[in-house]
Amino acid sequence: MALNFNKYATEGNTFLKEYTKEMNLGKDTEKAGRILAAILHSLRDIITIEESLQFIAQLPMFLKAVYVNGWTLRGKQKLKIKQMAEFIDLVRKYDGPAAINDFEYSDEVAEQYIDTTFIYLRKYISLGEMEDIRDGLPKDLKSMIYSNIMF
Repeated sequence: MALNFNKYATEGNTFLKEYTKEMNLGKDTEKAGRILAAILHSLRDIITIEESLQFIAQLPMFLKAVYVNGWTLRGKQKLKIKQMAEFIDLVRKYDGPAAINDFEYSDEVAEQYIDTTFIYLRKYISLGEMEDIRDGLPKDLKSMIYSNIMF
């Protein structure tokens, strides 16, 4: 199998431009990329390793790279995040110092970005996989997948 890194880069840049537009961030692909990575990294912290592997199996190569960047499996257990506010805090933690500006000090904006991201990921992830992820989430987090599952 030949690896075509130029193709992955082109696909990734196209995705990021479309995602940025979908997130209503103008042309700020840097901000969109930080938000996407923070949401994906937060998701991988709250679902099982097995579920993560099933999830990334459906992603295109450029999104797999974002998902696994910095991921360590050794001694990792999923976090006990039960409320949306806790998930938003985790997303902000992954976004680092930029979170102050990226999420505008607003849980509503953060939740909107999370919802939009999961809607957008439905282009790649099957309904069955989204349902599997949702089923493994605590009750108060199911809505971030459930309300978006049919899109």
